[in-house]
Amino acid sequence: MGLRFGLLGTGYWARQTQGAALAAHPEAGLVGVWGRDPAKAADLAEHLGARPYDDVDALITDVDAVAIALPPNVQGELALRAARAGRHLLLDKPVALDPNVADALVSEVESRGLASVVFFTNRFSDNVDEFLSAATAEGGWHGARATLFASIFQPGNPYGASPWRREKGGLWDVGPHLLSVVLPVLGPVEEVTALSGPRDSVHLLTRHRDGAVGSFSVTLDAAPEARAFDIDLYGESGWRSVPGGDRSAAEAFGSAIDRLLTQAAGDLGDPCDLRFGRDVVAVLAAAERSVRSGRTAHVAEVTGSDPVTSG
Repeated sequence: MGLRFGLLGTGYWARQTQGAALAAHPEAGLVGVWGRDPAKAADLAEHLGARPYDDVDALITDVDAVAIALPPNVQGELALRAARAGRHLLLDKPVALDPNVADALVSEVESRGLASVVFFTNRFSDNVDEFLSAATAEGGWHGARATLFASIFQPGNPYGASPWRREKGGLWDVGPHLLSVVLPVLGPVEEVTALSGPRDSVHLLTRHRDGAVGSFSVTLDAAPEARAFDIDLYGESGWRSVPGGDRSAAEAFGSAIDRLLTQAAGDLGDPCDLRFGRDVVAVLAAAERSVRSGRTAHVAEVTGSDPVTSG
């Protein structure tokens, strides 16, 4: 056994992705499962061959690291508790809904020398990693264009009953996937202009530090015939389509475990660590401010600072 893990969460994603990968990983020991519903925690723990916990702090005490598969507003606060207890963090995206919580997580992890990985699913497939490395080395990019239209509220979709997804929509659910592959190539976002559209869509323009511009549309409630997941870069060499991941979600999560183990062994720093996760939250929060105000929102380097807008 390498690191002892606690799994926080009992839903579909916890069972099919995080729990399945942790239970199968040769260097991760899944000690226990905690959930807000003790009966669901007991059922999932039995399925995974782990122990159910009624007290989340007791589970945090018994492990070296936590993997969290909970709504982001719940994840952020529990991750802070785990970090303050000295536990490594393997989080889902987005890491939080409040930029101040994301900032606090970065501060706690870095001050304590803890490992952190944020699971942006496609970023843990080799083909995507190789594409982004090549695109970054090539340079000369003027911008990116993307349409991420999911349709999760159809019968039988395992995510359709998620209250936080209904409340926060595609901006916060599929938006992180988009930003996770655009930011490494185009660089940090400085300002965002966004507006809402039909079927709970959000359409945004991002201006990046080096001058590139992104044009993105996202929703979770597209008409089934309008579903799309397309991300393209354009620049001096023409157009490049960002590939989809070549691994299942559980296989990709296994890679995320590998990368957390590497950091925990002393090689701190990862392209998808909490600092990167915090940067993604900062862009999403700016886009949300822009939708509400009808004005361009600036993305502050320190996301806990007062938001600034310009006309």
